[in-house]
Amino acid sequence: MANQGAKKRKEENSRHMTKLLRLIIACNVIFVLVRMLFFYSTFTWKHWIGLLLTTAAYVIPYQQLASMAKPAYDDDGELFDGGFDMSTGGVCGFYLHDIPAFGGYKIFGLTKGFLSQSSEGGEEDEKTRKKREKMERKASKAKIMKTRTR
Repeated sequence: MANQGAKKRKEENSRHMTKLLRLIIACNVIFVLVRMLFFYSTFTWKHWIGLLLTTAAYVIPYQQLASMAKPAYDDDGELFDGGFDMSTGGVCGFYLHDIPAFGGYKIFGLTKGFLSQSSEGGEEDEKTRKKREKMERKASKAKIMKTRTR
């Protein structure tokens, strides 16, 4: 009964680390698929180097979290520590998780460009057209600068 908390934390940490590993793999697979399927003409060796660097940026914090979440056993093989509690805040709880979250943010930014935008491609009304033309004429005029002479 005394090890119930350690067993529960060990299971939670195991589920959490599995979810993080799946997120890392999914981010890399999505990048490769999108890059090779949609942007294959511009896919160069530099992108492979970038993929390796970002994968390292994912794996290093993942390994740090995995070492913190590793359960400890006594000499008899009985569990006495379930590992660090991943649900707490601080360095472990937030900052080491930010790198995969940042990857998700970048993927969202990439996919947002593919979503249709209702304001583009539509007809503009007369007032908007005139305002746009006026701004274009104003921008195309040569600017005269007055200077002081002594």
